[in-house]
Amino acid sequence: MFKIVLYQPEIAPNTGNIIRLCANTGAELHLIEPLGFHMDDKRLRRAGLDYSEYSHVVRHRDWQAFIDNEKPTRVLALSTKGSRCHSAVEYQGGDAIVFGPETRGLPAAFLQAVGAQNTLRIPMRAESRSINLSNAAAIIIYEAWRQQDFNGALAKQ
Repeated sequence: MFKIVLYQPEIAPNTGNIIRLCANTGAELHLIEPLGFHMDDKRLRRAGLDYSEYSHVVRHRDWQAFIDNEKPTRVLALSTKGSRCHSAVEYQGGDAIVFGPETRGLPAAFLQAVGAQNTLRIPMRAESRSINLSNAAAIIIYEAWRQQDFNGALAKQ
């Protein structure tokens, strides 16, 4: 399946929502430290409800530790600065899809290292700044999973 990677997330309820998203889609969640909250934060638990037992969440001390431990087949970054639409990508199992901190996004050097071809954006109106982190993760993971014909989901209707 896919790896949702939150690079230095800052807001506990967003991460909690993404834990729930991962539990329902089979995606793995990887958290790159430092985190802007404690893992025992009640807002994190409330947003994730009781889904944490159904999701795979891994913390990494930094980006290099994630790369060393997970060895992703491909890294895709989400950014309002991306030039490639999220739906123009052919997602593959094992893709690491990286989202930046809520207040500042991914660093320019990170985006440069990933490359323009792998830096994606979600379309939105010109006057908009950004989409909420957990909503953006849901948009991306459902597009990626749709491309996999919702492999592993309940029987199709």
